[in-house]
Amino acid sequence: MYFIYVLYSEKFDKIYVGYSSDPQKRLAIHNSPENTGWTKTFQLWKIIHLEHFETKTEAPKREKQLKTSRGRAFVRNLLKD
Repeated sequence: MYFIYVLYSEKFDKIYVGYSSDPQKRLAIHNSPENTGWTKTFQLWKIIHLEHFETKTEAPKREKQLKTSRGRAFVRNLLKD
């Protein structure tokens, strides 16, 4: 099983969308002091949305959708609730 996950950094008002078979582990990596990627700059992250998929090919498709302007609007609406 695979998941798309949406992370939110409240301090910086930033959103990150990714996919993984273990979103909790990925969250820990994004929040790790050893993280050297883009997400390090905007720590502390929390998961605000998860969707699960049976196959690995489905998850990246949805991830790509959420990275469009319409997808970002969907995510921003999640933050309003």
